[in-house]
Amino acid sequence: MNMAQNIYDNPDFFAGYSQLPRQVQGLDGAPEWPAIRALLPEVAGKRVADLGCGFGWASRWFREQGAETVLGIDLSRKMIDRALADTDDPAINYRIADLDTLELSDAAFDLIYSALTFHYVRDFGLLMRTLHRALTRGGDLVFTIEHPIFMAAIHPDWIEDENGRKTWPVNGYSTEGERSTNWFRRGGAEAASDTGDYDKHLDRRGLRSATDRGICTDIGPDRGDAKAGRRDGAANDVDGFGIQELISFPPGPTGRAACYRMP
Repeated sequence: MNMAQNIYDNPDFFAGYSQLPRQVQGLDGAPEWPAIRALLPEVAGKRVADLGCGFGWASRWFREQGAETVLGIDLSRKMIDRALADTDDPAINYRIADLDTLELSDAAFDLIYSALTFHYVRDFGLLMRTLHRALTRGGDLVFTIEHPIFMAAIHPDWIEDENGRKTWPVNGYSTEGERSTNWFRRGGAEAASDTGDYDKHLDRRGLRSATDRGICTDIGPDRGDAKAGRRDGAANDVDGFGIQELISFPPGPTGRAACYRMP
């Protein structure tokens, strides 16, 4: 994600984003938080980096759980300004930085955490090299990304037929690369990679899954399972945007969560 893609500092976008339940209520307003918390290791006494820290909700939570220090990093000045205003703790520091050009000291952190941010990164492999160096031996990387289903929708919203059956329109689901979707305002950019791409770069760095559920677990209010192979007949034309696949899946999954550990 480069500076040109930082839509979070757009006043209109930021105003709308600030009203989301997860920004008003904090971690309790994020339906996936219980699943993420279950993946987190014990944090007492650890040095933590929170990448894409936003308003600093997770950064403050880590300190409440006994983390020794927390570094919150975000590209958005508006996010960092809000985090600074809401934080009164000298052990929490915030920094404006782009994850595509991130620099961290070697072996500086016992835990690196990121929520719904890595899908913006242009070069995931480069970021993993940086994080690999920044983690101590036995350190943990816990992150969530938007579910690929949500990144493959030009209009991220349900289509409901006359029988009340909901369908999510998907365009080029298996295609990797930068995507643009309309979220609060037109042209919100996201660089999308599939799960295999994430796994490939993590494996190269020697990071291993620290969960008995495999690389990723779908997360959401009901842990619904996205079925990319369950298609409803032929391709359809939706809202004048050309041929799209229509994929139905139970409502629920908002992202994917993963926990990896340094050997």
